[in-house]
Amino acid sequence: MTDAQSSLRQFIQRYAHASDFLSLRLVEQHTHHMAVTRNIIEPPHISYERGVMICVQEDGQQAFAATSDITDTGLLQALAQARATAKALRGHGLLNYSAPPAPGVHAHYCSPDLEQPLPDTAQWLALLMDVSHHVPEDPRLVHWASRVRVVREQQVYLDSWGNDIQRTQQQMFPHLEVTAFDGHDSQRRSFNLGQQGSAAIVTDAGLADEARRVADQALQLLLAPNTPTGKRDVLLMPDQMILQIHESIGHPLELDRILGDERNYAGTSFVTADMFGHYRYGSDLLNVTFDPTVRGELVSYSHDDEGLKAEKQHLISEGILQRPMGGALSQARSELPGVANSRACSWNRAPIDRMANLNIEPGDQSMAQLIAGIEHGILMATNRSWSIDDARNKFQFGCEWGQLIENGELQGVVKNPNYRGISSQFWRNLCAVGDASTHQIMGTPNCGKGEPNQAVTVGHASPACVFSHIDVFGGQA
Repeated sequence: MTDAQSSLRQFIQRYAHASDFLSLRLVEQHTHHMAVTRNIIEPPHISYERGVMICVQEDGQQAFAATSDITDTGLLQALAQARATAKALRGHGLLNYSAPPAPGVHAHYCSPDLEQPLPDTAQWLALLMDVSHHVPEDPRLVHWASRVRVVREQQVYLDSWGNDIQRTQQQMFPHLEVTAFDGHDSQRRSFNLGQQGSAAIVTDAGLADEARRVADQALQLLLAPNTPTGKRDVLLMPDQMILQIHESIGHPLELDRILGDERNYAGTSFVTADMFGHYRYGSDLLNVTFDPTVRGELVSYSHDDEGLKAEKQHLISEGILQRPMGGALSQARSELPGVANSRACSWNRAPIDRMANLNIEPGDQSMAQLIAGIEHGILMATNRSWSIDDARNKFQFGCEWGQLIENGELQGVVKNPNYRGISSQFWRNLCAVGDASTHQIMGTPNCGKGEPNQAVTVGHASPACVFSHIDVFGGQA
């Protein structure tokens, strides 16, 4: 992107004074997807895109225009379109854009270990084929697949205030799944991971061992009884905690939702602007951070897509709601503190309030201590289904794997484990938080929001957690 970066810097120097404010965000993204299904190689899929989003502010209005033509001609056409839109918005805006110029910042963020070369397609497929062959031969194992998706994105943000911010991210998404069927019931077990960094994320994940594990567990589930119904303590493993965090903390705390922007599409929030600073969101054990500084987490970065510096912030501290996730625009609209979370999915989308890295801070109990503290409970792992209302309050989630816990000891496997609750009460039932030994860095590749829709990656890190007196039920309830 060196030549393109040079051309953009020259362009913004020439036209910096064409508007009250001008920014350019150049995005170049390569995606490589490889898969093996039932020991058969699927055609690899490679995609590439590059383009620029232009933002202008004129007479108190802000407008955007995007182009994949990054010549001077293409950029000038997009600039003219953005200025025309800003002019048409006069008298119709939500607020007056008159923020003082920010000091020029030069920064470059890189994912960890980018100097390590990536395997070529043949090497990736050989690895995935080896993983596929580690699934045991059993007539009840009717489907299995192993996949890797590699996303490398380079971004340059330039503006008329002198900010010059570069970002190079590489995201790795290994995945495997096995489905067992006995003629009457089918059960699925899977393994997923999402982190920033090198191919070592995949090669060190032990996918061959994981393939044997999830296959064995899928077969165990066929023979297991249904999950009992009633009130029990629930021990959620990190790969289920990330869904719980995402749906019942992340989306409710997005500030544009709280302000009503998403109500006709992705819903609103049970959280209101007057709750911050005093509302009890969870028990004293709940500490939630927005933290784009964690090494290797899926959405770590130095600045968001509008040039705002990214810093670790407590959203919930000892159970008390502290601040929402809102970028510069939402902060100006609400007069609430926010975080650096204005993000766009690509070059042809304007940034909006999104989750980035949203984490639960570790507690002080080992896995053995978490289990020992439960008299009657169920361990649940790996999300299978989710349903939550438009306000992100009432929810019902299902998991792939369950194990009974009786008198502080793990007992037999149960299938179809589900639980339900209300966000504003569920987190107050948090009664134990795992320590660093139970903590995992994970994420999701496809959180959707916005009109037109934007699917972005989101990072989550969490320890295992115990919730008391939760409504649990099996697949027949």
